[in-house]
Amino acid sequence: MRTRVLAAALTSILGAVLGVAGCATAAGSDRPSVTVTTTILGDVVNEIVGDQADVVVLMPGGGDPHSFSISAQEAARMRQSDLIVSNGLGLEEGVATQVQAAAADGTPQFVAGDQADPLTFIADGSSGLPDPHFWTDPDRMVLVLDALDDALAGIEGIDAEQLTQRAAKYRAELAALSAEMDTFFAAIPPGRRALVTNHHVFGYLAQRFGFEVVGAVIPSGTTLAAPSAADLADLAGAIRDTGVPAIFADSSRPDRLAQAVAEETGLDIEVVPLFTESLSPPGEGAGTYLDMMRTNTSRITAALTR
Repeated sequence: MRTRVLAAALTSILGAVLGVAGCATAAGSDRPSVTVTTTILGDVVNEIVGDQADVVVLMPGGGDPHSFSISAQEAARMRQSDLIVSNGLGLEEGVATQVQAAAADGTPQFVAGDQADPLTFIADGSSGLPDPHFWTDPDRMVLVLDALDDALAGIEGIDAEQLTQRAAKYRAELAALSAEMDTFFAAIPPGRRALVTNHHVFGYLAQRFGFEVVGAVIPSGTTLAAPSAADLADLAGAIRDTGVPAIFADSSRPDRLAQAVAEETGLDIEVVPLFTESLSPPGEGAGTYLDMMRTNTSRITAALTR
């Protein structure tokens, strides 16, 4: 009996040791490491780097890029990366300090917004500040992709030729997306090409595809701002004046303020959920950047042509 107990104990200990060794092997990958702040950029990096690097995305799916935060352990791991890819332009407000600290420590950085020919906010109380939501225009994502290709190619252990081939394929997919959005939006009459959103997120889309930004429930480029009663009343009045039939709300955030504004207008205003700042879990409409943009394009077109 004692022998059987001892054997069982040794088996258990051996299993634990092997398990720890297995974890260490998995954690100790010899591939380059790339840390990405947002889900949208994480998808793009994964598309072009493939299995040549370990890609860590800090922001959770369905999260808010303005407010998500990371642990001290995640911040320490980020500093060990071969490259940190961030959106920049003030988007990642909750992790800006950690990203800046990593840069000060010498961790290589790629700031996507700096490559996107950024706009300033349109019809926004923070006018003059750069608009970080460049991904709503797929043509600007091409600018980011070209610069990202160069940044990743400079990492030791990444095959530049393979990277460039994948980037070329993705560039063609972005061009096809842009053309597809043109076709969809052409169905919207000129008098209905107006957007009201939960916060100012579609300035780039409006410029690229010929929309007017009427206003936003939160009259700012960040979800961390808060509207006043006067702000909401003014927006309801603007919706009545322009005849906008829909308010587009981010699917990852409560839409109660958007619903309140819709009711305040006294009109039949539809509140339509969109994926504006984060990807969704697979199969929910925005599992990839391309899926997200196609879903949003379809929903915007349907709402403004009803």
